[in-house]
Amino acid sequence: MKISIITVCYNSAATLEKTIFSVANQKYDNIEYIIVDGNSKDKTIEIIKKHKDKVTKWISEPDKGLYDAMNKGIQMATGDLIGILNSDDTFYSDLVLKEIADFHAKNNVDASVGNIVQHNANGKIIRLYSAKRWMPEKLKIGFMPPHPAIFFKKELFEKFGNYELTFKIGADYELITRFFLKHKITWAYSGIITTAMLVGGLSSSGSSSYKLITKEIQRALIMNQISFSKYKIQFRFIWKIIGFIKK
Repeated sequence: MKISIITVCYNSAATLEKTIFSVANQKYDNIEYIIVDGNSKDKTIEIIKKHKDKVTKWISEPDKGLYDAMNKGIQMATGDLIGILNSDDTFYSDLVLKEIADFHAKNNVDASVGNIVQHNANGKIIRLYSAKRWMPEKLKIGFMPPHPAIFFKKELFEKFGNYELTFKIGADYELITRFFLKHKITWAYSGIITTAMLVGGLSSSGSSSYKLITKEIQRALIMNQISFSKYKIQFRFIWKIIGFIKK
């Protein structure tokens, strides 16, 4: 089973090398590693060239943003499964891809959903983001599983399309909604911690980001003809607090 890992980057010289080694150190042989660079101006390209023996394919050219670059990577991919590893993140252990391959070999599903840990700039783990209690119906109230912990069959993108470029920070939410709710793909919770993710991503903080992602969540559901309560989405932080208390 070939697994394609896609890393999208732009001016990522400070973190990309660690990400590349994270893939290279995996105890699984059938990996296709793709890097899509957005025409970086720092030393990112030098780092890619330095480690070209660890990278299967790479391109560097201007793009229309993060999701456009992801789509380019998907088009380049030839693996059975596709996973995303951000340029400032690493795999949680060197056994992750072996565990993912074993899980998919035992479970005939379109996608596996796992967990990630989030850490600060000093490497201290501050959160386990688990999908153990997640289910597709929760998309209707604004909850999605951790995107980097999802491994999709390549054929899903060929059947149902790629990331929608009209979204600024919610294209992953829209794609997951389209796949899981509209097309009802088969999936299973793997229980695998796939990724160590640096806190502070594009959609992770600030009231303005909260307002924007709220609008994009609602638009994603409308686009895919999914009924929902806009009030439950608007005040989804309440359900998060309740869930935390229950834990």
